[in-house]
Amino acid sequence: MISSGSTFEESIGYSRAVVQGDWVFVSGTTGYDYDNMTISDDIVEQTEQCFINIKNTLEKAEASLSDVVCVTYILTDAKAFEKCWPVLKKYFGKVKPAATMISAGLADDNMKIEIQVTALKS
Repeated sequence: MISSGSTFEESIGYSRAVVQGDWVFVSGTTGYDYDNMTISDDIVEQTEQCFINIKNTLEKAEASLSDVVCVTYILTDAKAFEKCWPVLKKYFGKVKPAATMISAGLADDNMKIEIQVTALKS
């Protein structure tokens, strides 16, 4: 089990990621900067921070973004998804994992996007 140190993990009772053999299951990750528990109001900046957080988590599991095989994007506003595409392409343009986008409410009104990934270490 891997923790990011987020207060949410302790309050709710979950791990940032769980490693089982070569599989890494990364929990839904938001755009909070866990070092200071701040979050941008901009969805593109939140998306970038999500990937920074996921990358850091995968590295702790001895994996990388190139190992991601499946991704789920959860946005509070489906119409804002297209604004995120350049960031998604930056990180996954060559990886091309299976993907799903869902529009739903998130746990905190400041959150505009949450990203969950599953990786298979190569």
